[in-house]
Amino acid sequence: MKPLTLRLAALMLAAFGAAMPTASAQSPTTSPQSPPIAPLTATAKETARPMTLADTQAWLDGLMPAALKMAQVPGAVVVIVKDGQPLIQKGYGYADWDRRVPVDAERTLFRPGSVSKLFTWTAVMQLVEQGKLNLDADLNQYLDFKIPQFNGKPMTLRHVLTHTTGFEETARDLITYTGKSPDLAKVLKDYIPPALYEPGARPGYSNYATALAGYIVQRVSGLPFDDYVEQKIFTPLGMRHASFRQPLPPALAPLMSQGYEKQGEPGKGFEIVSLAPAGSLSATGADMGRFMQAFLQQGQLGESRILKPETVKQMHGQLTKPMPDLLGIGLGFYQHDINGHRVVGHGGDTILFHTDLLLFVDDGIGLYISVNSPGKDGQGKWLRDTVLESFADRYLPDARAATPRQVDDATAKQHARQLAGSYQSTRREDSTFFSLLPLLSPLKVEALDDGRVALELAGTRSVFREVKPYLWEEVHGKRRLQAIVENGRVVRWGLEPYVFAFVFEPVPALSGGLALLLAGLSLVTMLLTALLWPVAAVLRRKHGVAAPGRPLLAVRVASVLVLLSVALWTLVFTRLEGDGDLSVVLPLAQVLTLVAFIGGLLVSLWQARLAFKGGAAVGKAAKALAVVWVLAFAVLIVIGGAHHLMSFNQNF
Repeated sequence: MKPLTLRLAALMLAAFGAAMPTASAQSPTTSPQSPPIAPLTATAKETARPMTLADTQAWLDGLMPAALKMAQVPGAVVVIVKDGQPLIQKGYGYADWDRRVPVDAERTLFRPGSVSKLFTWTAVMQLVEQGKLNLDADLNQYLDFKIPQFNGKPMTLRHVLTHTTGFEETARDLITYTGKSPDLAKVLKDYIPPALYEPGARPGYSNYATALAGYIVQRVSGLPFDDYVEQKIFTPLGMRHASFRQPLPPALAPLMSQGYEKQGEPGKGFEIVSLAPAGSLSATGADMGRFMQAFLQQGQLGESRILKPETVKQMHGQLTKPMPDLLGIGLGFYQHDINGHRVVGHGGDTILFHTDLLLFVDDGIGLYISVNSPGKDGQGKWLRDTVLESFADRYLPDARAATPRQVDDATAKQHARQLAGSYQSTRREDSTFFSLLPLLSPLKVEALDDGRVALELAGTRSVFREVKPYLWEEVHGKRRLQAIVENGRVVRWGLEPYVFAFVFEPVPALSGGLALLLAGLSLVTMLLTALLWPVAAVLRRKHGVAAPGRPLLAVRVASVLVLLSVALWTLVFTRLEGDGDLSVVLPLAQVLTLVAFIGGLLVSLWQARLAFKGGAAVGKAAKALAVVWVLAFAVLIVIGGAHHLMSFNQNF
């Protein structure tokens, strides 16, 4: 992907880190220093190191300072819990780079982003236990406004917790620096995202849906969401340095780590998450350790119980599998396999903070890591992956043999050709200008000559080999990819660990390569028309030729307006990379596009009518050019309409 569209895709596809630790859609990973992950091989269990305080501290102290320096991340916190106790919880680097304030695992607050969702799901399940909520009831019965049904099928809390609501993504004002949290009810009611799919049909990670769940907790419990979580989760678990409140309470605000876009630059300030239940938590590493301990001990920490054991088991179990052989999601917890060990957890990304929480449920081990910057070129992601992979290989090595291959070379090549093509995610926006993303930068799968397939996701190219029919394993990694084929065509495919959050479907015609080609040719026509305008004027003056009629002049003006609209849309996307203020440029781009595209078609039809009405007096070249203009403006209208460039919708 190009850098611009990659970052825009990151804004949509991983607003709070919809990825497990081995891969993230949030930030590019460009780390030549990090070696490739070895494929699955037989490894003796005896090679596991003893997981003691002394060994884990020596390992982390040897790894973290160098990794922070390499990734150019100011600070991080790492927590490991084992057998119901904190094993190690330690800060590395700085919470405030300028003042050289070190990270303290027990006192420094980080923003774990979408890891916040686990607390929202916990609150929901507490109310389910009390009989106040039903996971399979129409969630409209708990709301004071109405969520439209899709094809007559109601949306339920089970759909919400498994990210199968069918909602489009929402991105506007998801994170701001206004200093004040917006009213949750108002945010939810002001814009209800359209549905892309029927509930339960496809995975589509949704921050909006999570915020709905938090609002339902608020309405059913009678407590503001912040108060509920504090009283029912934080207090029982002894999480004294944790809060969903925005801004933070005075007692906690001084303990908040700065967040940095880049090391060495000033801190950006406290991020305000508009859909608070989806990602507004601030907490210390030690407090997150207590939360992990509770879930590793069937909902209990000390004498305090926040959930029944059967509820925790249900949340950790696999309820939804978008692909038959790939891992899915329980009630809110992602499913994962690390070195053959069953893992559940969640990732989280704000703009500045990036986090992973992992529970090795059968081993009684939890790992939490959070960093306060994406690092140079997104290498904060590499840092988190390095810690996880190093931890697992050191203490929980893989004892499995490599997967035997069950397809021959000829079949592998045939299946690779079937999979090759351009795809778009089921976590996307179709009703706004963000629908341009699959057109500008689709995810492409390439069939290699040897029967393997290659794709580039989040800035990293990966190669996969087929091991079973339509099931591929990463050559230098541990991810798996599976495709669903109907009538000889791939209709969708999924990739671990993203598969719980989105799968990929073929890009439709109006968002594919043909559309891009036609749009490009149309814009080239506009550009040549605009550039040749002054050239023609000079030649006319030189040879004493009369000025063209008003229709041709109008076509030229419309061509210039089209180019100006393209410039404005470029500015829109550039603003999305920066401060995100689109209050002026977005409506201006929409209005100018409408005027230029529709006006251009009308005046080009006018020009074409006169050209053909002129008969033999008008040359064939002039008539052909008139037709080209009509077709060019028509193409722009079709594509602009399909991608909502001429609408006045300010939501996205």
